[in-house]
Amino acid sequence: MEFRDYFRILRQRGWMIIVLAVLTAGATYVYSDMQPRVYESTLRLLVIPSRTDFGQAQAAKTLMRGYTQWMNSSLRAGVVINTLQLDMNPDDLLGKVGIASDDSSFIITLEVEDTSEQQANDIARTWGNLVIQWQEENNAKLRKEDRIGIEFVDNPKIALKSPRMRINTIAGGVMGALVGLILIFILEWVDSGILRRSEDIERYLEVPVVGTIPKS
Repeated sequence: MEFRDYFRILRQRGWMIIVLAVLTAGATYVYSDMQPRVYESTLRLLVIPSRTDFGQAQAAKTLMRGYTQWMNSSLRAGVVINTLQLDMNPDDLLGKVGIASDDSSFIITLEVEDTSEQQANDIARTWGNLVIQWQEENNAKLRKEDRIGIEFVDNPKIALKSPRMRINTIAGGVMGALVGLILIFILEWVDSGILRRSEDIERYLEVPVVGTIPKS
């Protein structure tokens, strides 16, 4: 096929791509809008060694792994549930929570998913306060120079986790456009054996068209 053939196909059938892209993008948007909102609350905790020497810093890095394991427990989940009077069991709550530590920056990150923005923030804040209180109890048994503190870097930050309306709509539009291209390819393949224009005769028979019979 020559370039002008592609241009002709797009001119004749290109509307299919546009229509299908608009329809699928619109359908995807409506479907996404009907889905329940899931929010994610992110809380960052800073681990603070009382001394800045290498030994204390290494001890804090080692303890950070223990902090994440202590936090990622059904026992802690149960305390949060009782404190906030949540209607769920500890395993369900743990399934909504992610805890990770970065010993290079002394940061523990707690992420909580929930369909309620306020409840997600409350869970994150309560969970963070648990590890802070626990560490304060441990510090009470140590000398001041050996203590390690934990504090909030900031208040919990809430963000929409799903649905991703914009991304879903764009993906739906792209998918619709691809379906349109496939449909055009199928239609052109079906019509490939039908001679409708003088150009088709010249292309398939490789002879010039001398004349045509006009329609009566």
